[in-house]
Order: sequence, then C-alpha cells, then structure tokens
Amino acid sequence: MNWTDFAGWSRRFADWTADYHRSLRTRPVRAQVAPGRILNALPDAPPEIAEEMEQIFADFEKIVLPGMTHWQHPRFFAYFPANASPPSMLAEQLVTAMAAQCMLWQTSPAATEMETKMMDWLRQAVGLPDTFTGVIQDSASTATLAAVLTMRERALNWEGNKAGLTGQKKLRVYASNEVHTSIDRAIWISGIGADNLVRIPVQGPNRAMNPEALRAAIQADIAAGHLPAGIIACTGGTGVGASDDVASVVAVAKDHGLYVHLDAAWAGAAMIVPEYRALWTGVDGVDSMVFNPHKWMGAQFDCSAHFVRDPEDLVRTLAIRPEYLKTHGHDGVINYSEWSIPLGRRFRALKLWFLIRSYGLENLRQRIRNHVAWSAKLAERLRGEPDFEITSEPVLSLFSFRYAPAGAADLDTLNQRLVDAINDDGRIYLTQTLLDGAKVIRFQVGQFDCTEDDVAYAFDVITEIARNMEPQ
Repeated sequence: MNWTDFAGWSRRFADWTADYHRSLRTRPVRAQVAPGRILNALPDAPPEIAEEMEQIFADFEKIVLPGMTHWQHPRFFAYFPANASPPSMLAEQLVTAMAAQCMLWQTSPAATEMETKMMDWLRQAVGLPDTFTGVIQDSASTATLAAVLTMRERALNWEGNKAGLTGQKKLRVYASNEVHTSIDRAIWISGIGADNLVRIPVQGPNRAMNPEALRAAIQADIAAGHLPAGIIACTGGTGVGASDDVASVVAVAKDHGLYVHLDAAWAGAAMIVPEYRALWTGVDGVDSMVFNPHKWMGAQFDCSAHFVRDPEDLVRTLAIRPEYLKTHGHDGVINYSEWSIPLGRRFRALKLWFLIRSYGLENLRQRIRNHVAWSAKLAERLRGEPDFEITSEPVLSLFSFRYAPAGAADLDTLNQRLVDAINDDGRIYLTQTLLDGAKVIRFQVGQFDCTEDDVAYAFDVITEIARNMEPQ
C-alpha cells in the first residue's frame, strides 16, 4: 500500500467508524457466535502473495465483525465501560500515525511533558492535593503491581530486588474480599504469594474493611514474626461497588508505618463530580491511587492514571539506568519508563488532552451525574416489582438485583439462566456476580453515548425475559 492508497482507505475507515457508532443500537450487544466460528473461518496458512485491501476489508466485515462484542454499544451494562469518545479516537489516530516509542524524555519530549501536565489536570479534576504526582500506566493491574512492588521494597529496606525474598520474613499484605482479582495477580507476580494476602472481613452497607479487624490482623502477624508490608483499599469494587473507609484504613496504616494503595479503577473517574467525593474521604492520606480514564471518562483504552505521593519510592523500585537509556545534558527531566514496569511506552496523554479540551470537565461531570441518576431510577423500578429484589444498593451507577419469584427453589440457577437468556437475546448485556455466596445480577450505567431511554429499555428487556422463561 502506498500513501495515496492509505489516505483513501483512511477516509473510508472514518466513514465506516461513524456509521458503525451511529448504528450500534441495531446490533446485538454481545457477540452471538459459537466458539470456534471465527477460528475456523480464518485460513490455516498465511498468504504468500499480497491481497487487495478491498478483499481484506470485506473479510473483516464478514468474519470479524460478527464475532465482536460491542463495548461502545449504548446498552452495554456489563462489567464496567471501556469508552472511546470521538476526540479520543482522533488523538489515537495521530499517535498511531507518528508511532513514537515514548520511553524517555528525549525519545519524544512532547509526550513526556504532556503526560506531566495531563496528570496534573486529572489530579485537579478529581480533587487530589498537590502532594500527588502521576504517571499514565496501561491498566490498573499494572499500577497495582507497581504499588505492591513498592510496598514490598519499602518493607524490605530496598533489598528485595537485589537479594530476593529467600530467607526473608513472610511479607503480609491486607485487603478485603471485595478487591479486584488484579490484586491477587500482583501478589503472585511480586513473589509475596497468595497465602500472604490477608483477607479482612467487611462491614456496613458499603462493604468496607473492618478497621479493628485490620488492626488485629496486623498485630497478630507482627506477633507471629511476619512482616506487614501494606494495605490495598478499594473505592467502587467491581462486584457490587464496595468502598472502604479510606480514612480509617490510613489511620491504621500510619500506626504501623504501612504503605496504602487505593484501587479506584472505575469509581475514581466519578470524583470529577465534587458531590461524590465523600465515597473516598481520606484519599489524601494514601501513598498511591489508581483510576482509569478509559472506563467512565471517555478516553480510549488504554489509559490508567496512577498517582503517588512519593515518586522517588516508585522510581527506586522500578528504575534501571543502563548507559543507553540515560538522558545526558538535561538535568531534571522525567523518564516515565522509570515509573512503569514496561520500558516501552505509548503516547497516551494526547487523547486526554483532546478529550478534556473537547468536552470540558462540566460536560463530563454531567454525563456521570446522568448515569448515576438513571441507574438509581432503574433500581427503584425493579424494587417496585413483586418478583425482583435489590440485593445491593446503588454505588454511583452500579447496583445488583435478582429475580426471586414466589416458589422458586434455586435462585442461583434461576438468575444464571436469566443472565444467559438476556445476553443470548442480545438487546442488552449484563453480568452476574456473587454476593455473600449468592448469585446476583450486576447492572451499571457508564457507556458514553447511553441515554435515559436506553436504561429504561433495560427494564423492559429484563422483566420481559424473566417472566417468559420456562420454569425448572
């Protein structure tokens, strides 16, 4: 392909993209294909001779598109959103066109300096004090792993990377059962081990870690000769939106000199709305925090905002400086590869610049306010139905419910059947979770182009399919 052909196809792809987004409501949300269909439709061997782009694109529409779950669908109510607003997508086109590897300041000064500024814009937007600085990671999983590695190194007096964990006291990290499984992976990868992730019981409507149970667990570990390293709190947990009392967690941590990381991957974006910030009161006392603009704010995946109070601890944990990666002749520059686990870095800050300037914070705030209000309204409508129960109250735009008609014996099986039937139907997309061991159905509003009518339509679909299911 030459650059003239590239320009023509780019225009065609732009038109296709706009038509795709405008027509999403006519498509099933979740891919309606059987396992193996896409695999079997693809050739067994690569082509030896170049093929025409016309044929490649035709095959994309024929083979690939039916196998896509449409995350940008306005009736995507499963998991959490992975939004892609138009200005964010345009910025990503420019990033792709320039194809820079932004690992060091000198490999693209604009990427580094814009990242510094965009992280400060985000800091201000969510109300964090200026004691925090930040870096854009690819995902909250990576940010959490970086935090766990940092708490490990601090606890070991910076000897873990050098000497390893053999012969050391058992390191202990504390979290509730409501945290995301990325915390488990971080514990595995860091070498701390799953047996040393201490689960703290939760209490109250927010399913928050019990601070006295947390304190007792730390004291018991110290008495047993173990080495407490840190605490991982959450705001807006994935299951049903569990939110720890961050201030209480920080108070316990300070008494024992422990590192606190806050996972607010989904809910953190809502903190651009000042009236929601009570959900993470005490955040100014954590050592690090992560939230994902690529979820609720409209930034294209991947874009995860990782804030730290002491970047020197993060750099001391992760930085390796061979001669070929040194920036000579420029004092005080930031090389964000030293703040990240991968050396390679994309120019992620550009999409934030385009996004925030294109909408302004107030427009983004109103979208989030709408989603929260629409979700609460749906919860009340379902609560009013005699055969439905609200099993967890709305946390921002997330709540859970279950179908519980009179005489139903096995509600877990019934509700899994309902989720499966809804997703096979294709008009909306939901997911299930376990709440105190019981199967319940999650509902969250967050897709960028969702309307109040889309949320109201979900009520119709849920109740219609539930009441038309064959009894078992």
